[in-house]
Order: sequence, then structure tokens, then C-alpha cells
Amino acid sequence: MQKNYDVAVVFGGISSENEVSVITGAMACNVLKNGGKSVLPVYIDHGGVMRAAEELADVGVYKKRGYEKFAECAFKRGGLVLMNGRGKPKREIKIDCVLNCCHGGAGEGGGIAGVCAVNLLPFASAGLFESSAFMDKYYTKLVLGGLGAKTAKYAYARDIAGAIAGVKALGYPVIVKPATLGSSIGICKCGNEEQLKEALETAFELDGCVLIEEYLSPRREVNCAVYFSDGQVITSLCEEVTSAGDVLSYDDKYCGGGSRVFPAQLEEGVAEGIRRETERVYSALDMRGIVRFDYILSKGEVYISEINTVPGSLSQYLLSDSYKSFYGVLEGLIQQAKSDFKKKSKKKIISTGILNNITPMGGKIK
Repeated sequence: MQKNYDVAVVFGGISSENEVSVITGAMACNVLKNGGKSVLPVYIDHGGVMRAAEELADVGVYKKRGYEKFAECAFKRGGLVLMNGRGKPKREIKIDCVLNCCHGGAGEGGGIAGVCAVNLLPFASAGLFESSAFMDKYYTKLVLGGLGAKTAKYAYARDIAGAIAGVKALGYPVIVKPATLGSSIGICKCGNEEQLKEALETAFELDGCVLIEEYLSPRREVNCAVYFSDGQVITSLCEEVTSAGDVLSYDDKYCGGGSRVFPAQLEEGVAEGIRRETERVYSALDMRGIVRFDYILSKGEVYISEINTVPGSLSQYLLSDSYKSFYGVLEGLIQQAKSDFKKKSKKKIISTGILNNITPMGGKIK
């Protein structure tokens, strides 16, 4: 293993989306490596144990927990430290930049962004605020409402009783969503109270809070990806995704149950309007990294459904026509992260001197 790496790709995590994240992380590692970057894969398992090894870019390693033989690691200022078999620091590795490929959980929800911030590591993905805000579907509604974006009517609840009360104001049918999960895990359409109670029981087994939305019908689901590179906001063409059922499910996304049309065949001006709204919200929050905006079109209206700060496959299929050309997108993100980090590093940190006026306490408080 080298002493220095151009980029560390972090994936996995304490999340139901861990396996999907492995696929995204391995893809990103191999795209960067084939483009000429030195890449260190960093995998976080379901228990939160972090490991680093070049071999972790091979998806086959994760069958029968083959990753467990590789060294545990931890972030430190400017890089990583590898541990020996007794959990003691063994070797330090310098990292020039970090790319986040964690789906769900604290990994996508700001945890990796925060770790990199406190360890002074350039970060080529969504920042701490947008990561934490958009991981939670309720906070997403609040932020988008503040920006004047159109979203479907909803109710938010921390228990089944509260959720049932919220549905009374919305009326059936509704969609139940675990508030902090992604990849459509636990999402269910409900047309009556019996279906609602069953869906809520499942959702609360997976999460501590739920979002219930009105079911917009008829509906078309359209996605648009966006990123910031070389000082410019770049939006993808739109894609339309369809499901085998009433809502886009995990199977539709990852097991071939759904289908997609790219570019989406939309009425004149609709696609351009979606791209403008995506750029507007992204720019208003001064966001970074690849982010995918999910929209619902219904009865002539366009609603933002969700915002994904670590989208599946990093939206490679929306932003490039091949893995080879996707390298240019990732390289742009890395250079932008380094530029942002350099500018921020020049800002002054003030020492107020207030401690000089505090009486020594000697470790005791009376």
C-alpha cells in the first residue's frame, strides 16, 4: 500500500443501503483508477468498523465477509491511519481528497462530510448542511418550502397515532415513507386505514419517524442530476423513470423491475423548467458534489419529491455516456474540492484571548 493517495473513496456504512453503496463505491474507485488516479477504497461495515485497502474496490470481496481480513483504519488530520491487529496505530497515509459514496445513514447524512471537515480533508461531495438536511425527508420539505419550491402536501409523525391523525387531513390515497431512509426502502402506497396501519408498522421498524404524502395522480417521475465544477453549475438532461407498481420501489431501481427513458420525452419547456429549478435550488444553497433531484409531474404541475446528495452510481448514467467519460466529471469534482479547500484555508481564525482573563480552576469547580 502506498503512503500517499490522490483520493479516498468512502462507501458502505451503518445503513440498509450498505450493499448498494458498495456497488457505487467500487464503480467510482475503478473509474478514478482507470483515469490515472491513485485511489484508496475505504469501506465502513454495518457495525461501523472502517477498513482501507486497494483490494476493497472488488465487489467480490464482500461475499462471505471477505473484507474483514483487511486493516481497520481511522481518519486523522490530512489522511488516514491504519491499525495493526491489536487496534494500535501502525501507519499513516496522506489523502489529497475524499469522495463520499455512502448511501443512507450517517454516511450520506453529513457524517463523512463532518469527519473530513474536522480533519482538514478536501471533500468532493455534498457538504455538511445539505447532506444532513436532505437525508431527512421532513427537513427537505422545510428547506424547500423556505426556498419557495413546490412540493406535495404532507404530514410528519413520530408515532402511529400521530401518523393516522395526519392522514385524516390529507385523505386517501397516501404514500408512507420512512423519513431518513433512501433507495425507496419501506415506501408504500396506502388506500385505506388497514393498509396504512400495516405500512406504518413496517416504516417504524425501520425508522423513528415517517413522512406521509398525498398520492399525486396521474403522475410521472422525472430525475435531474447536477454538480458544481470549475465555478459552474452543470445540470444533466432529464430522465423519466417508471415502476411496475404505483410507486417506484427498491426492486424497480436495483433489480430490473422498472424502466427509464433518457432523455425524458416531456412537453415543450417542461424539461428546461426542471433543469432551471434544479440549478436554482442547488445554487441558492451553494451546494457541492453530485446531487440528484427527483420530481413528480401531475396535472400540469411540477413538484420536487426528494433530493439525493449521494445518488445511486453517482448519477453516472445521467452525467456521461460511459464510465470513461465519467472520469472527467469526477476529476472536475476533485479539482473543485481542492480549490474550495484552498480558499477556505486562507480565511483568518481569530484568537480572542478570553482565556487570559479566566481564573485558573485547577480542575475543580466549587
